[in-house]
Amino acid sequence: MPLHIPLTSAYLCQDCSCVSNCSRRCPACASEVLMGLAGILNREVQEVPAQSYSYTAAMVA
Repeated sequence: MPLHIPLTSAYLCQDCSCVSNCSRRCPACASEVLMGLAGILNREVQEVPAQSYSYTAAMVA
């Protein structure tokens, strides 16, 4: 039977590798070691700011 779980409420159990929509405890093994998948699998492109370096004269005492 197909099941639909939106990515925002999908959690991966790190003990048994099951995906569910329960954020507190894995329904398969009762583990509490869950990881939200939205933060990892969200494919929105984020712009990475370019780093710029500037050089200044060193102060000598």
